Amino acid sequence: MSKRVLTTESGAPVADNQNSASAGVGGPLLLQDQHLLEKLARFNRERIPERVVHARGSGAYGYFEVTDDVTGFTHADFLAEIGRRTEVFLRFSTVADSLGGADAVRDPRGFAVKFYTREGNYDLVGNNTPVFFIKDPIKFPDFIHSQKRDPFTGRQEPDNVWDFWAHAPEATHQVTWLMGDRGIPASYRHMNGYGSHTYQWTNADGEAFFVKYHFKTNQGVRSLSGEQAAETAGKDPNSHQTDLLQAIERGVHPSWTLHVQLMPAAEAAEYRFNPFDLTKVWPHKDYPLRRVGRLVLDRNPDNVFAEVEQAAFSPNNFVPGIGPSPDKMLQGRLFAYADAHRYRLGVNHTQLAVNAPRAAAVENYGRDGLMASNPQGRGAKNYEPNSYNGPVETGRPLSAPVAVAGYTGTHEAPQHTKDDDFFQAGELYRLMSAEERSRLVANIAGSLSQVSREDVIEKNLSHFHAADPEYGRRVEEAVRALRED
Repeated sequence: MSKRVLTTESGAPVADNQNSASAGVGGPLLLQDQHLLEKLARFNRERIPERVVHARGSGAYGYFEVTDDVTGFTHADFLAEIGRRTEVFLRFSTVADSLGGADAVRDPRGFAVKFYTREGNYDLVGNNTPVFFIKDPIKFPDFIHSQKRDPFTGRQEPDNVWDFWAHAPEATHQVTWLMGDRGIPASYRHMNGYGSHTYQWTNADGEAFFVKYHFKTNQGVRSLSGEQAAETAGKDPNSHQTDLLQAIERGVHPSWTLHVQLMPAAEAAEYRFNPFDLTKVWPHKDYPLRRVGRLVLDRNPDNVFAEVEQAAFSPNNFVPGIGPSPDKMLQGRLFAYADAHRYRLGVNHTQLAVNAPRAAAVENYGRDGLMASNPQGRGAKNYEPNSYNGPVETGRPLSAPVAVAGYTGTHEAPQHTKDDDFFQAGELYRLMSAEERSRLVANIAGSLSQVSREDVIEKNLSHFHAADPEYGRRVEEAVRALRED
């Protein structure tokens, strides 16, 4: 059996891959050694800019199978019939640390699903928590700066973290999630995923519903304590990646059951709190979970860089029957995610194998740009409309229109009768067992007690007091005890 021949980038055979060309034995190297120069130059460019957030990630392929009829709520083709299977790619991630960070840390986890549907790719970009720290995208850069490494010390600083939260009372709900027992998942397989945002579904008759997605792990929720996480991160910083890879390789295919909450669009305006506020959940007693289908991961990527690092998810990749809502954070991400990928990967990142549609043809008038790989046929026009049988618009909106009114300007979110930054954080605390509450208090106090300024500590304590008197008292006592030691 003949061996495959090593070649240069241009396809020329390489004669010697062990020794550089030199001017005589032991002499200086030659600029004419094309293979050496190409190899070094390419090596210098192997790394692309890492994601500003969600840099550290893992991913796998699988499928989504519809198990229940939801055609009364959406005309999305991939949800059109029970038994329909759609290929998916799912990327998990931590949020705050860099690409080289450890997996077992206290941090929200990204849960991003790409559905390769027959009507184009649908990207559902969420987290392992149903809420988030802020409700307006104009604060997102400030929030992330407060959580990332400090420009002077080069490390995450409790002063920065808690100072931002002190000025963002709406973060109290998510802080309670993060500092609770589910703040450090044992693995990616053992955590839930949420669309987090509110989206819109539209049925064949044009009726609109607002929707929230819940992916419930079928492996059961398992988490780590702070002590267990520190030990795990020290032994294997790639613990979540290792677990996911090995589980799939040995045929243990992780799965999640997708449920949705559905709110008729007409009910949104009069709901007791703003249903588009990302810092709040919809109580299940108001809008019960409705099962939709099952997501299964059964194949690992062949190349982590090509298929995980270069995977690009954007919440503005919708398909007919699904669209956005007035959720402010979602509205900001409709731009920000796609723009981040254009910066990191180039304007033609959608042509990369992991991002390209699998079951739908791409027909548009986008042209050229760095790394363009879809040259049009001879005579193809790059404008629309044209007289040469080019692709044309359908005239059918993907989702239902949303009524708007009022004056332009920088408005605070509309106030509903029960809008409050603290009530749901208190509800979450009161749902916890006595042991869960104790661990939550210890986690918060262990971090908050490291803050150097008393006024920042006091502002944060006031948030916990407002959520629940017992919650606030216990955190305050624990912080004071640690600071007196």
